[in-house]
Amino acid sequence: MNDPYKILGVPKTASEAEIKKAFRALAKKHHPDKHAGDASAQKRFQEISGAYDILGDKEKRAQFDAGAIGADGNPRGFDPRQGGFRQGNPFGGGGFDPRQGGGAGGFKFSFDEAPGGAAGFEDIFADLMGGGRKRGAPRAAPGEDFSAAVTVSFAEAASGGTRRIVLQNGEQIDVKIPVGVKDGQVVRVKGRGGAGRGGGPNGDILLQVSVAAHPSMTRDGNDIRTDVPVTLKEAVLGGKVPVPTLTGTVSLSVPPNSNTGTTLRLKGKGIGAHGATPAGDLYVRLVVQLPDKPDDALREFLAGWPGNYDPRAKTR
Repeated sequence: MNDPYKILGVPKTASEAEIKKAFRALAKKHHPDKHAGDASAQKRFQEISGAYDILGDKEKRAQFDAGAIGADGNPRGFDPRQGGFRQGNPFGGGGFDPRQGGGAGGFKFSFDEAPGGAAGFEDIFADLMGGGRKRGAPRAAPGEDFSAAVTVSFAEAASGGTRRIVLQNGEQIDVKIPVGVKDGQVVRVKGRGGAGRGGGPNGDILLQVSVAAHPSMTRDGNDIRTDVPVTLKEAVLGGKVPVPTLTGTVSLSVPPNSNTGTTLRLKGKGIGAHGATPAGDLYVRLVVQLPDKPDDALREFLAGWPGNYDPRAKTR
């Protein structure tokens, strides 16, 4: 077997991350599943896997760099045809004992799993090829949860909607804004986070929602409150006035002798129904408003009107 560093195309000073990256790229390129019937591709893939089996394991890499093991992973002097060491074995006089994991002379060749070793190799391979958990590979683990933030309008929070967000990995996805979401609420989007490991489930997206203020409406639980100006004539005599809601403008009946502060209810025009929670209501508070410019007719009428009531009596 050739030098594993040359097979992976990395220098002897390469970091663990550089070795892992090189292996993934080569394994993906030369995997036999992509080269059906190509014996040379299969051989090349075996060389790549063998090289990473050594360089991807800290202990084996150190032994290889020190000359303790060869490129085939066996101790120097070991002759697989003879089942033991050749003459001149630097590790002692006895033969290789597979039951002890090393030479009888005291050298122990460990096959224990270690981070980045056999288990690490199988984990990468399973990740690369999309396979399930292999013997000796880590147990299933959920993927990473991603965090994201989005600002929605008052109407979207009340009625729900869809927004496109950009994840930490640069991916753009559309997520549903649930009906009735509140300002500062964190919404969990299941299964759209990082990929799971060893057959584990994908992570989630933790979406923090901010709700923009509305120019004339405020939220009170599942109800909405708003002020609607009315003329003096509408307040005294009553009438129909247009009232904007989240689903369009409706006509509201103002009862005669209404005053500033009179509150009327529009049933079901608040926050939309969600789950077991019914739709809220829209509470309209009337505000009597005089003309912006002087009205001579109104002035003359009020000048001759006795106005024999005291609106401040209740405050004394």
